[in-house]
Amino acid sequence: MPRAFTRAVSSRIAECQLTHLERTPIDTAKAARQHAGYEAALAQAGLEIIRLPDLPEDPDAVFVEDTALLLDGHAIVTRPGAPSRIGETSSTASGLAGHFQVHHITEGYLDGGDVMRIDQTLYVGLSTRTDEQGIASLRALAEPISYSVVKAELRDCLHLKTGATFAGTDSAGQRVLLFNPHAVDPAQFRGVHALAVSADEPSAANSLRVGDYLILPAGNPKTAAALRDRGFHVLEVDVSELQKAEAGVTCMSLIDERP
Repeated sequence: MPRAFTRAVSSRIAECQLTHLERTPIDTAKAARQHAGYEAALAQAGLEIIRLPDLPEDPDAVFVEDTALLLDGHAIVTRPGAPSRIGETSSTASGLAGHFQVHHITEGYLDGGDVMRIDQTLYVGLSTRTDEQGIASLRALAEPISYSVVKAELRDCLHLKTGATFAGTDSAGQRVLLFNPHAVDPAQFRGVHALAVSADEPSAANSLRVGDYLILPAGNPKTAAALRDRGFHVLEVDVSELQKAEAGVTCMSLIDERP
């Protein structure tokens, strides 16, 4: 059964790292309820939920995507660009060790949120959290297991997957890249049809494809309608409190699509 690895919301989430947003109060209990709803959506999409060990003292710990990449039977543990997050990786590695062959990035910096997989290609955004050495380190680990690594340029966004995500194949057989034109130039990505989100719905560029479903943050009705018109089965989840911590729907899980 496909699985999603998640981690509980820290009681210190209000102290999270912020790059593009002004700090505003975060209701921890509400964030935890929304996270539970997010996990319920993953389960509805057919995933078994596996919780990684809690890290109550790490404000950003719920954002597990940044700490590892799951590539078939391999897990590449990253080296996050925010110094406060480096300690999360050992816990992630321990939680994944019984399920994957684990590899570690030891040089440079790389956040998992900067890595977008399309088939056997890993597009990696050069961002404030991911540097050239981190991309080179990923390439050294990924190429021997049959993945190519391509650097992607970003504009004004935290991570690559803040500004663009691979939505999957629509009912017409087109492979769809959902993107925010203010953040990412879609010409960088090969073999996809670029679908821009509405200008007033930038958060919709971060979507999570799980099996036959596409999970989308609630509050983006125009983009959700455009995706449904293309035949996507859209699940909308309210992550508004978590978005105050610069969350997206990809960043709170690590997806293992193996049956």
